Amino acid sequence: HVTVKSIRMVYNKFVEIGAVVFISLGPQKGKLAAVVNVVDQNRVLVDGPCNSVPRCVVNLKQLQLTKFNISIPWGARTSNVKKAWEKAKVNESWEETAWAKKIGSKATKAALTDFDRFRLMKLKQKRSRIISAELSKLKKQAKSA
Repeated sequence: HVTVKSIRMVYNKFVEIGAVVFISLGPQKGKLAAVVNVVDQNRVLVDGPCNSVPRCVVNLKQLQLTKFNISIPWGARTSNVKKAWEKAKVNESWEETAWAKKIGSKATKAALTDFDRFRLMKLKQKRSRIISAELSKLKKQAKSA
């Protein structure tokens, strides 16, 4: 016998009006937008006035759902989407997520020059030597005790 309270939803992110999405493919790749309307089971109308994403229809395979939602009515105009976006402080909340930080670190790593990569390698080697020296000291102490 299963009660209503014991049932737990597996998914917590849904394609719904006001859902904030990350565009992973296409000309607007790497930008955030909000779902304004669901066209059919494969496409949604998105609008991202704060991230220079024009109002356009995008395939769901090109989107990734985020944990953020904004409260907008069905088919809201761009100005209303912008107001709700700024009120919910989506950009600030997004910058604090691990997902956004990982994207930023990948971009930083991709922008490294050859000399920067060499310096990074040398710093990693130096760190590795320090760690292995401390570990060997701890092993010697454990062995003698």
